[in-house]
Amino acid sequence: MNGGSLGLRSGSYGSLQQQLQNGAALPTQSPPLPVRKTSKMSLSGSRDKEKILPRIFKFAGRRKVGMLLLLVASAAVLSFISAVTKDEDTSVSPESRMGFTDHVRNFVNPSRPSFNNFKPLFAPAKVTEVNSTSYANHESANTHNKTQLSIPILPPTPHPCESFTLPPPPADKKRTGPRPCPVCYVPVEQAVLLMPPSPSASPILKDLSYYSEDNLIANESNGGSIFGGHPSLLHRNESFNIKESMMVHCGFVKGKRPGQGTGFDINDTDLLEMEECHDVVIASAIFGNYDIMQQPKNISEYAKRNACFYMFVDEETEAYIKNSSGLVDTKRVGLWRVVVVQNLPYDDARRNGKVPKLLLQRLFPNARFSLWIDGKLELVVDPYQVLERFLWRKNYTFAISRHYRRFDVFEEAEANKAAGKYDNASIDSQIEFYKKEGLTPYSLSKIPITSDVPEGCVIIKEHIPITNLFTCLWFNEVDRFTSRDQISFSTVRDKIMSQVNWTINMFMDCERRNFVVQAYHRDLLEQRKELASLIQPPPPVVSNKSPRELIPAAPDRLARAPPSRKLPGKISVRRGRDKKSGSRRHHPRAGAGKDNNSI
Repeated sequence: MNGGSLGLRSGSYGSLQQQLQNGAALPTQSPPLPVRKTSKMSLSGSRDKEKILPRIFKFAGRRKVGMLLLLVASAAVLSFISAVTKDEDTSVSPESRMGFTDHVRNFVNPSRPSFNNFKPLFAPAKVTEVNSTSYANHESANTHNKTQLSIPILPPTPHPCESFTLPPPPADKKRTGPRPCPVCYVPVEQAVLLMPPSPSASPILKDLSYYSEDNLIANESNGGSIFGGHPSLLHRNESFNIKESMMVHCGFVKGKRPGQGTGFDINDTDLLEMEECHDVVIASAIFGNYDIMQQPKNISEYAKRNACFYMFVDEETEAYIKNSSGLVDTKRVGLWRVVVVQNLPYDDARRNGKVPKLLLQRLFPNARFSLWIDGKLELVVDPYQVLERFLWRKNYTFAISRHYRRFDVFEEAEANKAAGKYDNASIDSQIEFYKKEGLTPYSLSKIPITSDVPEGCVIIKEHIPITNLFTCLWFNEVDRFTSRDQISFSTVRDKIMSQVNWTINMFMDCERRNFVVQAYHRDLLEQRKELASLIQPPPPVVSNKSPRELIPAAPDRLARAPPSRKLPGKISVRRGRDKKSGSRRHHPRAGAGKDNNSI
């Protein structure tokens, strides 16, 4: 079935829909009306009808007319055979070669006219050689190639999760804290097919480069660190002026390339492997032995083969992994490819963790998508399903969950001060700086922006210039001010969104808790173990005494009585055991004696 026939069918189907929409009624039982043709040779009687056959045979007997009829018949037969052959060729679409079902093929991008620019994920791209000896042959060959790779234009199929509605939270008055909520994911095979075949468009910004200086001199008066390049306030303000081509500070300023002589140094072998990651990277980090490594669960075989799982650790964390697990070679622990980082740029382990969290585009220059999760989190959903749900489904290029309780930066700053997460004076100084730039409390007037405070433990991102710029400038704020990235998030976001048509998917925190499970930090887990050991009763003491001696004396009333003396007369005593203490007891029979003073 070629493209022309498909276009005609879809056109007729569309015209039928248009008629129905315009209110035209279709005849159902009325007979067809005769159509009269005006011609010089009209068949107006029985005699004319009888003369038509001899006339046809008369003209058919001529050589030229007979050859013409023969050519017309041959062309009709050849066109029918070619149409059948093309139907068989086009029935084997790229998705069929991938091994997906008809339901998946009809669901994934049905309005896309062809797969000429689509690179199959499960099979190498097929290259067709075209003979270009003449312009006519070249054009016909291209036409044949396009016809072969085209797929049917089908009516749009509703997304499987289109009718999904979030149920109300369970009415549990005892549990008031955050909890996960249901999320609708498509199967992994559909999620893989829904990956965009080409990068998303980056508004305004097309070319982004980074400052690099070998002989950088520390200039703490500008703020920040030597790893970040000590950008001045002038450089900072210019970096928010979005242009088509830009150069900004983005960490790794010293050295030849990220990971080599810049601080946050990585082995050359690891760097080469990181450059080979081209599609999806899942990254995390543990510095200062602060967390326990969590292994991802429910990961598809396709993701295990094609996605990159990287865990960045320092030497202290690597030593703990070796001692606790007994591994000699810690290059790979489960799904994680462990990368040991040396010459960390900061003394604070939390601030060191911001380097891979916000600058994955510099560590993985060839990756298209990234999923960052904090070291305390356990991924329990396939990464391709997560990317489809929060990026590809609604054409987002950046997604992050909002805080489950706080929406205002000023409230977040006070909460950080109350929890002692950073120096209070530094937090106040950062807030005052942002207030002078126009920071105001969050209000409903910001809608469709739903929050100014993210829950930054998960970041889902497509690596295009505008998102790379956002995370670079976000990192520069963390480098200049405090390491509490929730405070600086909205300032960078709003400055960029004021100049370009770009937005961020800030989804609900309960949806984040659906695909990651949060564990406690390692130090808190160890404290809980110590408290549990103190609460448990001590083990029994081993003694050499006989079991009879170990039995405590029963608190019986007879034990406290004076020793009995011989009584006159005979007293009949009934022996038994006391039900409470289990000791022997003596019950005098009623009326057996008159003198009962000793009892």
